[in-house]
Order: sequence, then structure tokens, then C-alpha cells
Amino acid sequence: MSLFDSLVVATIPFVPRPFIRHFADPYIAGEELADAVRVVKLLNREGAKATVDVLGEAVTNLDEAARAADSYLPVLDAIERERLDANISIKPTQLGLALDYDACRENFLRVIERVRMYDSFLRIDMEDSPYTTLTLDLVQDLRREYGKIGAVLQAYMRRSMSDLRERIIPDKINLRLCKGIYIEPSEIAFRDFDVVRRNYVRLLRIALEAGVYVGIATHDELLVWEAFTLIDELGLDREQYEFQMLLGVRPDLRRQIISEGHRMRVYVPFGEDWYAYSARRLKENPKVAGYVLKDILGLRH
Repeated sequence: MSLFDSLVVATIPFVPRPFIRHFADPYIAGEELADAVRVVKLLNREGAKATVDVLGEAVTNLDEAARAADSYLPVLDAIERERLDANISIKPTQLGLALDYDACRENFLRVIERVRMYDSFLRIDMEDSPYTTLTLDLVQDLRREYGKIGAVLQAYMRRSMSDLRERIIPDKINLRLCKGIYIEPSEIAFRDFDVVRRNYVRLLRIALEAGVYVGIATHDELLVWEAFTLIDELGLDREQYEFQMLLGVRPDLRRQIISEGHRMRVYVPFGEDWYAYSARRLKENPKVAGYVLKDILGLRH
């Protein structure tokens, strides 16, 4: 990280919201459900599926958690009404996992009742390490109520291989595999970029060989190439996996993957909490933060 990028990240809390919004626009559908519907329709026309996320996480009380759960019900209604090729993703702390496991479970069950009505799918997102075990417990718990619930593993976590073998593979849980974005200590997570890449490929191979449906979530072109190689080597049908990407990130690569006949799903976040999401993304990507500020100030040539 350059000194300039480091300084930009350090000053993010003091940056005016319009500056952050300049960064956010390509990566967030908007503040309203109608914005998300519009973006998903465009993606569907392009040949991509979507997963919709209502922005917000780490609520501070159970009333907020209950309201967050309720905010997903009109999303599911809109997906059905507009005949969108989309499902939903939810962060468990948004529904109260950090406050009370049982209350969080009840909030998810209210959402799942609507998911079941439409025979849809729910992805429970993975957050930082204090919630890894609880999140996987929640996935396995809720799958006893409704089977179409997926999990997420992060390739930089040292425990992910055992979680794959002990939790995901035995129940053939639909899996999103990503690198991981949270800052974790070295005893918990691999810190070397190449090691994380190698572990990603190893996890992907073992999951696919075991017959797990994997959402190959990456913008790393090398990992996309490795995935192509594995898909060919294992002789997989297009219905046995999909690629996944964030809205606004590498649309060129997204379109190439689609053009080669692979399933693609794009993560589409929307909501009033766009500022916190965007600020966190900038902190996680200091080079992007520096790039955006240079662009705004006219310093980039």
C-alpha cells in the first residue's frame, strides 16, 4: 500500500458523503428496491443471474434486526412479481446474530417462510471470524427447516478446509467460495496472496469433486482460468456450478464468462445504508480509494 493510499484510507471517516457516493455508484444499485429491480433486469438481459442484498449489518438491537428481516419480504415479492432471475443474500449479523442466536434464527425463519412460498433460494453470507462457527451452525440449523439455503467459505481462513470436509460436503450444501475480505490475524487466516490463491483452487477442486454446487466467487482472472481448467478436467455440466461477481467489478470479465456459456450471478446491493458499505469497501481496497480520490481531484492522467 502506498503512503498516499494509506493516507486516503485513514481519512475516509472525514470524507464528505458525495465523495464516497462517487465511488459507490457503479457498485450499488441505488437506495430503493425499484433501483435493484432495474439493475437486475439489465443483468438478466445480459445473461446474468443476480443475488439481491439489502444493505445493513451489525445491528445494535433486536428491533433493528426484526426490521431488517422484514425488509427482505418486499424484495422476494418483487423478484416473483417481476419474474427476475434472482435470489437473496443476507448477512446474519444484520438479523441479530451478534445479539441473540435464537432471535436471529426466528428472524431468518420469517424470511424463509416467504422464500419457501416462492420456491426460491437464500444465501447466508459469511462475515468475520467471531461469527464463522455461529454462521455455519445457523446454516445447518435452518436447512433442517428448508433445504434451499447456501453457505459461504473464505479461502483465506485456515479452518475452511475442515469446514468444507466436515460441514459442507456431507450435506452437499450449496457453497459460495470467495477469497475473504476481512482483516484477520495470521493465526486465523493466510496472509500471503499466493497461498490464498492456492488454497482457493484446492478448496474448489475438493468441493467440485465431491459433487457440491459451487458459486465460484472471484474477480481474479487467474482463479477464473484455474476454474475453467478444473471444469474441463472434471467434465462438469453447466448446471453443476456458477461464477459470481460483485456489481460494477470487472464487467468485461463477467461478459466474457457469460459468452463462453457459463452461469454467472452478480451480487446486487441496494439500500439507504450504502455509505457504510462503500466506506468499508474503500478501506478493504486502499488502491481503489487512492484511485478514486485522484480521479475526483483531477490528479490522475
